[in-house]
Amino acid sequence: MIDLLLGLQWGDEGKGKIVDVLTNKYDIIARFQGGPNAGHTLEFEGNKHVLHTIPSGIFHDAAINLVGNGVVIDPVIFKKELEKLEPYNLDLRNKLLISRKAHLILPTHRLLDQASEAAKGSAKIGSTLKGIGPTYMDKTGRNGIRIGDIEAPDWKEKYRSLTDKHLQMIENYRVEVQFDLKTLENEFFEAIETLKQLQFIDSEHYLEKQQRQSKKILAEGAQGSLLDIDFGTYPFVTSSNTTAAGACTGLGIAPNRIKNVIGIFKAYTTRVGSGPFPTELFDQDGETLGRVGNEFGATTGRPRRCGWLDLVALKYAITVNGVTELNMMKADVLSGFKTIKVCTHYKYKGELIDHLPFDVDEKYVEPVYEELKGWNADLTGMRDVNELPTELHDYVTYLEKALEVPITIVSVGPDRTQTLFRNS
Repeated sequence: MIDLLLGLQWGDEGKGKIVDVLTNKYDIIARFQGGPNAGHTLEFEGNKHVLHTIPSGIFHDAAINLVGNGVVIDPVIFKKELEKLEPYNLDLRNKLLISRKAHLILPTHRLLDQASEAAKGSAKIGSTLKGIGPTYMDKTGRNGIRIGDIEAPDWKEKYRSLTDKHLQMIENYRVEVQFDLKTLENEFFEAIETLKQLQFIDSEHYLEKQQRQSKKILAEGAQGSLLDIDFGTYPFVTSSNTTAAGACTGLGIAPNRIKNVIGIFKAYTTRVGSGPFPTELFDQDGETLGRVGNEFGATTGRPRRCGWLDLVALKYAITVNGVTELNMMKADVLSGFKTIKVCTHYKYKGELIDHLPFDVDEKYVEPVYEELKGWNADLTGMRDVNELPTELHDYVTYLEKALEVPITIVSVGPDRTQTLFRNS
């Protein structure tokens, strides 16, 4: 059995927390796409952990954590993640597996990212500058270097050839990018040696074997559906398929093996970086959402743009992913608002629509809202769904009816214990 968990907005929905909470139900947690531009934050027992590439089930002894072929890996960042896990005495040699088909982010991929963004000027897409885009470009251009390549005796020749190509490309951008390649390479190759201490596997064969043994697998996504390279708000998207289809190509699993698709969304909406955002708020309400919600990127520290919940975009993501159940995060952040707005339609080029159009640019799109009664209760100490205020129950019921998918979890804080299960 394979279940799939992914984000339904522009990322930062709280996927890592829910994976951590649900891991006890599974034998394997498998990350299927993205790179270290993602930051999954987990909080428990008074500690906060931020993971970038390692799956969010790593703190559970019983679960195997797999980095799938659809992921791009920066060895330097991966090494730092491993070092932060050292105090917890985790059996990483046996519990953390890496697909040989996962691609490597080279130092020059990050430099290319910088050069590309600098060359775009005001048209930049808001890249995290982690080298994700250039790495996926090399992957699709059939130039990439994969984890399995570093086991070959000639792998450094491949590295040098690709690096030389990147340096020429950087020069062609005709923008100033300052770097010390020797220092970057020393750090890179040192991290490669650390990576070699883990198990590299042919992950598609491994997962097939585990399925035959009736193991329970949870596929973990990164970023969010509206950042999908095909179905997101292009070109202000990431470089991989963040939607359900990405789990199949990112792990080598068949579509008919997927049972449940768990969609994670915030009780409101946020976005990091550039790109359209129909319900974005520029007033006191937006400032309050950002401040109370501590809306800063786990990886970049960048402030997130905040707005009301967008049901048009959310329905679109539910449809594209085939979502079977929903988890609503950060309900506690909405406490204190007298009224809460929900976008139900767009006015688009003079027409009222309830679907995501090709171009979501603010020149064409105006959100249409319904107002719901807010609540003024501190939810963070509540541990049973029946303790929640009536107005929040009404909010959840309203969303379930509008989205036609049950909401099975309401989160009221970042800690594991602040996760309330509903019998929908």
